[in-house]
Amino acid sequence: MAEELDRLFVGVPVPPAALAACAALLDEVRARHGGRGVRWVSTQNLHLTLRFLGLLPPSRIGALGEAVDAAAAGRAPFEVALAGAGAFPGDRRPRAIWLGIERGAEELGLISRALDVALVYIGMAPDDRPFRPHLTVARTDAAGSSGSTAVAAALREAAAAWRVDFTADRVVLYRSHLGGGSPRYEQVHEVVLGA
Repeated sequence: MAEELDRLFVGVPVPPAALAACAALLDEVRARHGGRGVRWVSTQNLHLTLRFLGLLPPSRIGALGEAVDAAAAGRAPFEVALAGAGAFPGDRRPRAIWLGIERGAEELGLISRALDVALVYIGMAPDDRPFRPHLTVARTDAAGSSGSTAVAAALREAAAAWRVDFTADRVVLYRSHLGGGSPRYEQVHEVVLGA
């Protein structure tokens, strides 16, 4: 009998006060522009992704936790500033709409690269894509729809003079549960930076 697979990723959680500031900004955009064709990420699920791991057997969680430990070893908490907004691959055909990282991108990149090395050590393939730190706030399946294009533009405008700062103090291995509504993220391993 095949082992059931977990959908796993590694990220840095956003603390409650910063989540509240993000929610206020996003609520303003939603109230003014709705967002037909846009799936908003639940505020409680907002995080800074370091690496999406994909579908893996639960038996790998121990080794993955050790890789997260290795990537975070010796790293101190650091300041992150969220500011500005944009979309991937671009505003005209958005697939992911995000808030930008004005401060803390270098530290996030260092942890991401260390995580990649630690994951290769335990037998996972390296991630060939460049690491582009951001905070995904919405997704769309209809790239280029008028609704998603308008939301991306509205968020960029609303976030032009917006900024929120927080201290990133942990790295988390998450399991995501899909189906039955919004995804739910479960922390399965956590490393406190500077501990």
